[in-house]
Amino acid sequence: MRPVIIAIWLLLCPALALAQGVRLKDLADFEGVRGNDLVGYGLVVGLDGTGDGLRNSPFTEDMMSNILERLGVNVTGEQFRAKNVAAVIVTGQLQPFARAGSRIDVTVSAIGDASSLRGGTLVMTPLNAADGQIYAVAQGSIIAGGVVAEGEAAKTVQGVPTAGSIPSGAVVEREVAFEFGELQNLKLALKSPDFSTAYRVERAINVAAGAPIARMTDSGTVHVDLAQSRQQSPAHFLAQVENLRIEPDTLARVVVDQRSGTIVISENVRVSRVAVSKGNLTLTVQEQPIVVQPNPFAEGETLVVPRTDARIENAPSASLAEVPGGTTLTDVITGLNALGITPNDLIDILKTIKAAGALHAEFVVM
Repeated sequence: MRPVIIAIWLLLCPALALAQGVRLKDLADFEGVRGNDLVGYGLVVGLDGTGDGLRNSPFTEDMMSNILERLGVNVTGEQFRAKNVAAVIVTGQLQPFARAGSRIDVTVSAIGDASSLRGGTLVMTPLNAADGQIYAVAQGSIIAGGVVAEGEAAKTVQGVPTAGSIPSGAVVEREVAFEFGELQNLKLALKSPDFSTAYRVERAINVAAGAPIARMTDSGTVHVDLAQSRQQSPAHFLAQVENLRIEPDTLARVVVDQRSGTIVISENVRVSRVAVSKGNLTLTVQEQPIVVQPNPFAEGETLVVPRTDARIENAPSASLAEVPGGTTLTDVITGLNALGITPNDLIDILKTIKAAGALHAEFVVM
């Protein structure tokens, strides 16, 4: 049975795209509407003997000593050998316009030799941003998705027990100093820069606003003059335009993943006049050793004489397929399916056509 190569159409036809285009909020990022990454260094307690070995992780012992001293416990000169604590890195993201008192999710990951964080509790950990300021404080019980089972001679690990999460485990203590409502100008950054797409965004915003307030500055940026907008505030304006349907345009591109045999071909791929043939070589190596024995009552020893039969057969290939110039995506797939090739063979053919200069598209290998 011949394998069938399936092409994924990345863009809809223009007639359908007008009614089923992509929302502007999915095509572009709005200036100022972004999150901020947070990170902290903390301690997990309450583990069932699966924590850090303090001999191998001295930083865990130092942190535990510091925490106990802040709580009024004098541990100077003491030697700890507890196995129910672990040093961790806590990460999270401060959502756009997060206010003091709101909660965010955090992820906890062991950095020592702890074998599992299941059942542990994160002690109060401050979370810092890139500017060094504390924006949130995390604390709570950890939900770890992995489990470890081990005995004297065997060990089984399912999932990742050394990492977990705390839903709503951090409280925002500081707000990002950004007054979105005071903006007079706004920039829209396209996630996939393209001059045609940027122009369509500019035109759609101007039509919706009823005034030329949007201006494309480059392939990835559209500048909007909010002062001329009829809306009461920038938030009202974005609420009106973020759901505008835009037909995006993309470069002709062929993306292949040779490890999995995945091939994605965009709609605008074109192929010049070219002939394609895929030959089949069969290599056969067969060992047929011969046993040589001396005659009866004769002196000598039995020998094994190697005999190898090696052949290379060039089986008749599929017919030479000619692809005419200006071929569309449908014609390319139909022609390649006619050769009865596998996805891995198709990757080699596309790569060769590109090397011949007949494939007019960006060839991306993952």
